[in-house]
Amino acid sequence: MEEALILVALTLAATLRMATPLILCAMGGLFSERSGIIDVGLEGKMLMAAFFAAATASVTGSAWLGMLAAIAAAETLALLHGFACITHRGNQVVSGVAINILAAGLAVVLSTAWFQQGGQTPSLGASARLMPLFWPSAGDNILVYVALLSVPLTWWIVGRTRFGLRLRAVGEMPLAVDAAGISVAGLRYRAVMLCGLFTGLAGAYLSIAQNAGFSRDMTAGQGFIALAAIIFGKWRAFPAFGACLIFGLLDAIAIRLQGVRIPGVGEVPVQLIQALPYLLTMFLLAGFIGRAVAPKAVGIPYEKEH
Repeated sequence: MEEALILVALTLAATLRMATPLILCAMGGLFSERSGIIDVGLEGKMLMAAFFAAATASVTGSAWLGMLAAIAAAETLALLHGFACITHRGNQVVSGVAINILAAGLAVVLSTAWFQQGGQTPSLGASARLMPLFWPSAGDNILVYVALLSVPLTWWIVGRTRFGLRLRAVGEMPLAVDAAGISVAGLRYRAVMLCGLFTGLAGAYLSIAQNAGFSRDMTAGQGFIALAAIIFGKWRAFPAFGACLIFGLLDAIAIRLQGVRIPGVGEVPVQLIQALPYLLTMFLLAGFIGRAVAPKAVGIPYEKEH
């Protein structure tokens, strides 16, 4: 009985650790999407943030400076996305894909040029990482708690504040918001900046908390999984949080299953274990995307009438 309780506790801790970057990324994406800006570039922002967090922490020896660098990198890409989609009314999906490609290539080029380690940064010591606060075996660093707090905070901002009301309105009826004398572009820029903040924290978590450095393509599609969680959660904070926990649980189970032999089946193939979160993403999107109603103005550039 005691062993079973320990196993459950360890699995729950692993679930939260694996879900933390997804939660942060999903909460950021939710702000952008509720304002009417599709953000396929969550993956790229998180990857670039992960690189700059590890690179800065490696050079300075400070995890906090690494976190600030991660936020700055993600905010730069968020502003680039806003400049293309809000100011110049470009295609939001194309802009997001371009950011993903840019981040994937630039992170490797810069890491190779700066550290000459094949697209990786040097391994980080304890002082350059965000270490566990209370339970070392659980990996409960500060960003885990930030991720948990971000869910009720996002729910409150979007659902209970004047800014949230305007944000939801600009995602549904930007013309009415403009007619009320409120800047549609200003609201959308603030939304993508909030998205940059959260994705920056998610990237920092990957490279200086969960891991001890940056490696090529280390986000491994987590930005797309976070986007799937937003859709599954119907653009609401707590349901999206639940979807992130499901993905985190699958990852935690996958880690536990590696090398385990199941009676009558044998050892579970590592490839199948690694594919579980992505298979679930496809299943959820296939089963729920038709039922999820996106904000009416999402993906539609707004041009002010004269």
